This record gives sequence, C-alpha cells and structure tokens, in this order.
Amino acid sequence: MKETGLLQQKTIAVLGAGTMGQAILGGLLAHGHPRARIRATTRTASAAKALARERGIRAGTDNAAAAAGADVVVLCLKPMNVLPVCRALRAAKALKRGSLVLSIAAGVKIEAIAEVLGETPIIRAMPNTPCAIGRGMIVLSRGPHASDAQVALGLKLFAPLGRVVELEEKHMDTVTGLSASGPAFVFVMIEALADGGVARGLPRQVAIDMASQMVFGAASMVLESGRHPAALKDDVTTPAGCTIAGILALEDGRIRSVLSRAVEVASVRAGELGGPK
Repeated sequence: MKETGLLQQKTIAVLGAGTMGQAILGGLLAHGHPRARIRATTRTASAAKALARERGIRAGTDNAAAAAGADVVVLCLKPMNVLPVCRALRAAKALKRGSLVLSIAAGVKIEAIAEVLGETPIIRAMPNTPCAIGRGMIVLSRGPHASDAQVALGLKLFAPLGRVVELEEKHMDTVTGLSASGPAFVFVMIEALADGGVARGLPRQVAIDMASQMVFGAASMVLESGRHPAALKDDVTTPAGCTIAGILALEDGRIRSVLSRAVEVASVRAGELGGPK
C-alpha cells in the first residue's frame, strides 16, 4: 500500500532510531515514503552506518543535522534526553519555521517542550511495542500551535503501525500506564496461563502458543464485535461449568484489583519520568 497525500511530500527526521524509531521507519518505508525524504539518528556511528545500509536512508549521530530543514521531527528519545536535545536543536537553529515536532517520550509534557522551542507546533504521541508488527495502539495529543493539518500528518505517520486516536494531553499518563505498559502485563498473563497448561501436562511451547492465540482471538472479538467484555465473558460462562469455576479462582486472587492497580501505578510513574525541566 502506497502513501498518498501530503505526508509523502514531507521530509521526516527520526531522532533516536531505537525500537520505536525503527518501527516508525519501517512503517514509512513499507508505505512507500521516499527514502530520500527520510533521515534518522542513532547514538553510535556504527549503528548509524548499519541503519543506513539496511534501510537505504540517510543516518548519522548529529541530531541537528538530521533535523535541519525537515518538515516533521520525531523525537524517539528517552524522557531524560528530550529537553536537552530540544535545547541543542534551538541553539543550532535546526528547526525551520513551521516544522512539526512529534515526541513519543513518556512523561514529558508539551508545555515543557514548548518552553524550549517556543511557538513550534508540537504533538505528543504514545505508541506501544506491538507497533513493531503493525498491531499497536497509538494516542496523539496536540499542542496549542499544532494545526488540524499537522494532526492529520501525525495520524498518517502512525497509521501503518496500528490503531491511532487523538485525546487530550491530560490523559497521556494513563494512556502510558494502560496502553504502553499494558503489553508487559499481558505477557505476564500469557506466561502464567501457559504455566497452568504445563502443570496439566502440555508441552511448554504448545502451551505458550495456545495461550497467545487465545489472548489474540479474545482481544479480536472485543474489537471486532463492539460488545462489552463482560457480555462476551457471559457467552462462555455456562452454569456449573468449568469457566465459572476458573473465574471464581481468578476473583479469589483479586485479579481485577491487581490489574487495575498495575495500570494506576504505572500511570503515576509515567508522570514522573519527564524529570526536571
């Protein structure tokens, strides 16, 4: 599938091509974005050389050089590095007037970035690791100087990676705790479910495959049917059956409270990651 519209005409700089940066690059290239309009940076020269060779794009270690003249600058940086890099971009006068800065750093508020970059259009985004296989969840929040057209660019940029929605920034810490941290919680659950199968005699890999496919199928039913998870649960829960017996065991272990608290704690921690301005 090829890109259409304005995005393909934009020069995009991805600063920090780690796991998520690589996913963004992969989405752009898979949808036909011109390689000549993509730039990226990595922490080391050897990683940049490998990236340039593998992706066929311009890659280096100089963030200001990569951002210079770009229409969209994507900050795929650790939260502690976002504001220092923004200060370096400002000092180098690397951002052209009207360029869009898009940050995926947890906990770093738009206001903090704007204090460094002034009236630059800014969008915060929170993707998650399933973006690497095109099954991610991405939430965008616009800053006061980001136009509808620029938000549309952000939506198109992330569309190859999964589902994309726009929310107010006040929700971003909770988005981080639920959507970005959530895959790790699900991985723990898959491991635990597989352990239950192994305890009953299933081979380990068979148990992992069964648990993973079951979670994938159940999540797909929620998304595709539009029905409430409780209603779908009731479809499986016959009177005096094995499923209700298992659910009662989960309730004995306070499964709902534990999962809800995990999201709450992760959300609070997300708000602390931005660090001092």
